[in-house]
Amino acid sequence: MKTPPEENQRGLRFLAGGRPFQCGFVVKDLDACVRGYYERFGAGGWQIYTYGPAILNRMIYRGKDTVYSSRIGLNNISGTRIELIQPLEGRTVYTEFIENHGYGLHHLGIYVDDIRAAIGEAEAAGIEVTMEGGGHGLDGDGYFAYLDTEDTLGTTYELIQRPLRRREPEAVYP
Repeated sequence: MKTPPEENQRGLRFLAGGRPFQCGFVVKDLDACVRGYYERFGAGGWQIYTYGPAILNRMIYRGKDTVYSSRIGLNNISGTRIELIQPLEGRTVYTEFIENHGYGLHHLGIYVDDIRAAIGEAEAAGIEVTMEGGGHGLDGDGYFAYLDTEDTLGTTYELIQRPLRRREPEAVYP
């Protein structure tokens, strides 16, 4: 018997929202990686940020307030947002990933309009949030939440509510 579509989507409507995905990679050396994308593929215009206490007003890892920092590079390549993440300090889902898999594709990002509702849907479906944070927008908005989906869905999913106004990047490469 075929399961009705509404049952397939129960609790995970954000997966079928039709919004563009982001691919997030954990990398050892952000500068070398963005340089490689530029030299090999011509992908320039990388926006570089440091996510940590200076711009995140909320950082939670495995249900507890924490402090961490990571350098990230963002770029749109052929309509897909690429995020490169170099962990700097603190225990995070990125350091866990490196311990378990090495460097590489860490997550797929899903843009959502209402992060709290999307987190609620995930939790109602029995999916835990492993790490979350926010406040990186100019107005203290913007939020992200990583879901514990690797074992059940084959990769980690990140829910992303974009800030209305993004800060200027620390650097742009090239």
